[in-house]
Amino acid sequence: MPTAKSARGPQGAADLKLDLKPPPRSANKLQNKDSDFLDGSPSESPGSETTKGITAFQTLVHLVKGNIGTGILGLPLAMKNAGILLGPLSLLAMGFISCHCMHILVRCAQRFCHRLNKPFMDYGDTVMHGLEATPSAWLQNHAHWGRRIVSFFLIVTQMGFCCVYIVFLADNLKQVVEAVNSTTNHCHYNETVTLTPTMDSRLYMLTFLPFLALLVLIRNLRVLTIFSLLANVSMLVSLIIITQYIIQGIPDPGQLPLAANWKTYSLFFGTAVFSFESIGVVLPLENKMKDARRFPLILSLGMSIITALYVSIGTLGYLRFGNDIKASITLNLPNCWLYQSVKILYIVGILCTYALQFYVPAEIIIPSAISQVSKRWALPLDLSIRLAMVCLTCVLAILVPRLDLVLSLVGSVSSSALALIIPPLLEIATYYSEGMSPLTIIKDALISILGFLGFVMGTYQALDELIQSRDSLTFSNSTLFIQ
Repeated sequence: MPTAKSARGPQGAADLKLDLKPPPRSANKLQNKDSDFLDGSPSESPGSETTKGITAFQTLVHLVKGNIGTGILGLPLAMKNAGILLGPLSLLAMGFISCHCMHILVRCAQRFCHRLNKPFMDYGDTVMHGLEATPSAWLQNHAHWGRRIVSFFLIVTQMGFCCVYIVFLADNLKQVVEAVNSTTNHCHYNETVTLTPTMDSRLYMLTFLPFLALLVLIRNLRVLTIFSLLANVSMLVSLIIITQYIIQGIPDPGQLPLAANWKTYSLFFGTAVFSFESIGVVLPLENKMKDARRFPLILSLGMSIITALYVSIGTLGYLRFGNDIKASITLNLPNCWLYQSVKILYIVGILCTYALQFYVPAEIIIPSAISQVSKRWALPLDLSIRLAMVCLTCVLAILVPRLDLVLSLVGSVSSSALALIIPPLLEIATYYSEGMSPLTIIKDALISILGFLGFVMGTYQALDELIQSRDSLTFSNSTLFIQ
């Protein structure tokens, strides 16, 4: 695709999925902001022939870091929900299918860019034009709903990310505070630490609310990139420390089940899809590359690295802790200051990332709202909506305070739609009138059916377990296991 200014999306950690947000009044503004975010320099005029793009290596880095967030910390428990053999194989297959769906989206967007002579096509535009290309007159007349559906699922996904972050912050801070009196400088004691009871996890969530409210009032994307850098550094250091710990002293895996039952496997599906939900990043990154012809290779390489990292962390974490694995592997780390610092670093990283993830639904909802009022009330309404949205994510986190269920629920409900269900159907809509191989149609149908089954089963199982645990409210950080 020709180079143009675009909006770029975040995955789990630090990227911004602005490509799915199409408000006409602010499109140029968002695109210029995104150029600053990717390049770290002022954007050039849209018509300039000297517009600088990002290199293949920079694209690879953005793609990889865009996938690293809280999802990777929940993969060891996901492996437990699937089995020590079925889990890694399923995660490998999930990575392959997710990568294939990303390639589908890129091809369809390129097709419509060339057909309509447009420099850039975002996810919502691509789906809308895909529906317009179908033989069905009804779908053509309702093609605009394609964009709205994508925007809806994006809002749900990003707000879900924010809820996950709040639960994660509360769980980890609660454990650090409860274990502070017994935290030592020695990291190899084989003992169980008795925690000092403190306030409920939900009160910790409320404690974070004022800080989150201040963060979401930042409307300048350049300022947010500072938080993005801090988040990336914190998470990278934390993952290195976690990895070096879990590869030490792995016990005999003979007692671990090769495959789990279908009920817990549906929870695995939701967590896995949540981790791979970065499909919104591909179109903006491809658009920003100096040589976009190399993007398919970079996409395949990046997803291969991500899948290998996910399978390694998930499998090694489950092997290391077995049935004692918690919703986040950070909750299994020893009670010494080195590993407590990992939790603190991740708390800092996720706290910074919250503002970045929040930016996406805010930029979808707020422009539409302030367009209905006079300029005098635009700023007060903007700030009011931001505060209301951050309070909503906190309330939802309090209502669903189990990290493993939040991960699975968000992944099953919205991530499966964006990453697995929509792209194969989009390929059929785009190319059907031009003639498609029956095998391709069957392949796309099977992927969409797989995504839909995961959506139904994962959502049902997560809600069922949530209802069953509603009275007891067993939190994932209620005990501390140390080896």
